[in-house]
Amino acid sequence: MSIGPVEYLILGFPGNKFSGQIVPELAKLIDSGLIRIIDLTFISKDAAGEVTVVEYDAVEELAAFAGLDAEVGGILTDEDITYAASSLEPNSSAALLIWEDTWAGPFAAAVREADGVIVEGARIPRDIIEQAMGALADALD
Repeated sequence: MSIGPVEYLILGFPGNKFSGQIVPELAKLIDSGLIRIIDLTFISKDAAGEVTVVEYDAVEELAAFAGLDAEVGGILTDEDITYAASSLEPNSSAALLIWEDTWAGPFAAAVREADGVIVEGARIPRDIIEQAMGALADALD
């Protein structure tokens, strides 16, 4: 089975404010074929630092996630949950997602066919790229 690049993402929600507000935009990414959700889970850390895995149907705010077209389950491990929880402040929550960048699948296949390999790659944080783009715009003015 050919698979495009796979990414993981940990989305933090300070104050344990899970919300279904991101679901419509996530659904658009899925429905347009840009990504495929491989795994998705939610965790919560209480004031004492106790971590709990939260099920979709256990919290009303998460019900919207159950409607996503996703192949959820089996990839995220207890170690992944522990890792994600280690970066959470008390009284906060996180969504852990693993998705395939299906949009990049044909490019990834072409790279493999050309015997190419990824030497390095990373996401550039939004604030850094905004600052760089702003500086470039200022320099061009």
